[in-house]
Amino acid sequence: QVQLVESGGGLVQAGGSLRLSCAASGGIFNIDDMNWYRQAPGKQREFVATITSIGSTNYADSVKGRFTISRDNIKNTVYLQMNSLKPEDTAVYYCNIKMHLGPLKYDYWGQGTQVTVSS
Repeated sequence: QVQLVESGGGLVQAGGSLRLSCAASGGIFNIDDMNWYRQAPGKQREFVATITSIGSTNYADSVKGRFTISRDNIKNTVYLQMNSLKPEDTAVYYCNIKMHLGPLKYDYWGQGTQVTVSS
């Protein structure tokens, strides 16, 4: 049973930084993309950042230049370094990993970690 455990959320003042981590364990095989999403109160979940198995990255326009996604393939962990945080970054952040086994594809989500940015 694959589990994703997130950590690193918390309360920070505007302009501050946080680093989120998401460690995958249990039945891990071929991890493809590793992603971060977020959901603010009253809003739909939105894409934040993605990193492919070979390290290519892509970001939502709202976080470009401030957030950096990275991964450790030995530890099966994805990170999100968040700098210059703004109150509008306040949300629950979710990690998501996609794996494949032959032609079968699998999609897993973390439980979410709260990030609150005060003005």
